[in-house]
Amino acid sequence: MSFPLYIADAFTGERFKGNPAAVCFLEEPQPESWMQKVAAEMNLSETAFVIPGKEGLGLRWFTPVGEVDLCGHATLATAHILWESGRLPHTEEARFHTRSGLLTAKLNGDWIEMNFPAEPPEGAIAPEELVQGLGLIPRYVGRNRMDFFVEVDSEETLRTLRPDFALLAKVEARGVIVTSRSTGSPYDFVSRAFYPGTGIDEDPVTGSAHCALAPYWAKRLRKQELTGYQASKRGGVVKVKPESDRVYLYGQAVTVLKGQLEA
Repeated sequence: MSFPLYIADAFTGERFKGNPAAVCFLEEPQPESWMQKVAAEMNLSETAFVIPGKEGLGLRWFTPVGEVDLCGHATLATAHILWESGRLPHTEEARFHTRSGLLTAKLNGDWIEMNFPAEPPEGAIAPEELVQGLGLIPRYVGRNRMDFFVEVDSEETLRTLRPDFALLAKVEARGVIVTSRSTGSPYDFVSRAFYPGTGIDEDPVTGSAHCALAPYWAKRLRKQELTGYQASKRGGVVKVKPESDRVYLYGQAVTVLKGQLEA
């Protein structure tokens, strides 16, 4: 048995930048244990599995060590592959049924627009492992259902941050989002995201993190349309527009591999 498998770089218009995701198309549901083994074999921050359904597509995301509730870049990569491969007409919206409810994506010019749930952070007390793991005193600490959220004093602080991943792995959350205001145009804010507890020390570009970043910075900067840059080694751009309890995420993607997974 074999399955179509792709790798696409998400939240970038250039190959070998942004965040790579594997996308595997299934004809019917497969055991969770098998999907986890495939994700471990791919060894990317996320592998997406697409499962046909009556009212859209089922979509599940796995890191090398476990399944996650929400993933932006692998959803973006999946939508991109659906249109590029002809599995979905360019004029048709992609509809994904996920552990975070219905997620949609559509083409908007040169960008893909995704409709995701807003995940705004609420003020929280920073655990000692978080403060020591980052090695700084945060300007703000919050938390949503998935991650801790930390604002630092400057973009320079954010870019030069060298976390202790062993300590961050002890924080009881999916991961830690660190952000600051950008020093200037074209970006409104910058961020980095760390998930050592899920096998990813630093994620290159994290769509789900922007479900927290968008409402936070929209309120702080009094803007409803913003552009964020995730300042990892690979780097990536995410445009955001929060509306009520949803966030519109805008990104680009490019295919780097097409093949067959033998199983």
